[in-house]
Amino acid sequence: MSAHLEIRRSDRPRRTRGAEHLFDGPARHEWSLRFLSAPGHLMLLAYVEGVPAGFITGIEDAPPDKGSEMCLYETGRGRAVPQTGIARELVSTLAAIARDRGCYDIVGPVDADNNPGAAFYRATGARADGALSRC
Repeated sequence: MSAHLEIRRSDRPRRTRGAEHLFDGPARHEWSLRFLSAPGHLMLLAYVEGVPAGFITGIEDAPPDKGSEMCLYETGRGRAVPQTGIARELVSTLAAIARDRGCYDIVGPVDADNNPGAAFYRATGARADGALSRC
């Protein structure tokens, strides 16, 4: 990737609002605040040349029989952004954070008929059961 890529944690609704063109709809302040302030919730934004170009959200959970795991909840990138590895960098950064938090795994559910989503997960090293990588 030749353009300058930077991954930053979104910890304020203002940052999320600045990237709302990446989401399905407007980033409402109260919803952003609720997500960002919830324990275990994480949003990372990818910036290319200082412009928001992609995002990933993760939710850490601790099932009583498994320990702590990270659920890759959603990813997205700008329509005008070419496929340049941004999503892989976001997944890699989320995986590093999950490892630092002591998560044993990252899971990323994908619908059976979502061929592009399944192909993306396979490209990041996902197993057939939906887990993205061992932490």
